[in-house]
Amino acid sequence: MDYQELVTVMRRLAIEAGDKIMEIYDAGDFDVKTKSDASPVTVADEAADKIISDGLRAAFPDVVLVTEEQAATHSAKGDTFLIVDPLDGTKEFINRRGDFTVNIALVEGGEPTRGVVYAPARSRMFFTLADGSSVEETGEFATDEIGPTKPISVSRPDNAALMVVASKSHRDQATDDYIARYKVRDMTSAGSSLKFCLIATGEADLYPRVGRTMEWDTAAGHAVLTGAGGVVVRFDDLTPLKYGKADFANPFFIAHAPGVELKAS
Repeated sequence: MDYQELVTVMRRLAIEAGDKIMEIYDAGDFDVKTKSDASPVTVADEAADKIISDGLRAAFPDVVLVTEEQAATHSAKGDTFLIVDPLDGTKEFINRRGDFTVNIALVEGGEPTRGVVYAPARSRMFFTLADGSSVEETGEFATDEIGPTKPISVSRPDNAALMVVASKSHRDQATDDYIARYKVRDMTSAGSSLKFCLIATGEADLYPRVGRTMEWDTAAGHAVLTGAGGVVVRFDDLTPLKYGKADFANPFFIAHAPGVELKAS
């Protein structure tokens, strides 16, 4: 895999998909359909999926591609595959809260090793470089040229005063009960894969997810967090969260900065 080409292509497609999503977001009303798993889908999800999947298949025809909107057609993935959530945070999109993202990642040997997370309504872009380290880009997000970037890295957490990030749309009592086991300085909420990115930038220390997610929801944010020095582990046994599962479903997990003294589930 040519990682430099991969990063260039993933970033460009994320911006193109983000532009299309914002065009629909700003245009007014749009139809909302319900998928077989009862989750919502909009024309923006479908348009972004086409942009990204067409682009990735053209650039990397020999690499298996998994996308949320085409998941029903996917089967064997192998050790290396691309995985996409073209619009993570559809509920945030529908409710016009802005915390939705475009997510593209490469998985190798069960681990997300490269990824891009783009939040077009928030004008925030995070991605891994060819060497696997993570940066945040600022500027105009031109498709043909990477703008100014800054390296990002996780915090040095103070276990007597942790900053915790939790879901906007999926917060529940089980999550609150788990968070209550820590000494928390403050809490913030964020939608979609932005929660991983807030840990990657040091804006938060801990993100527990006691709820359903799929691999396409987490892979890109996981890659960005790993490239910033962070960790994602299973909630039940604190072993690394792995990818390539037959049904794409994740167990509960905890994303955190190293140094956070994790509590047993």
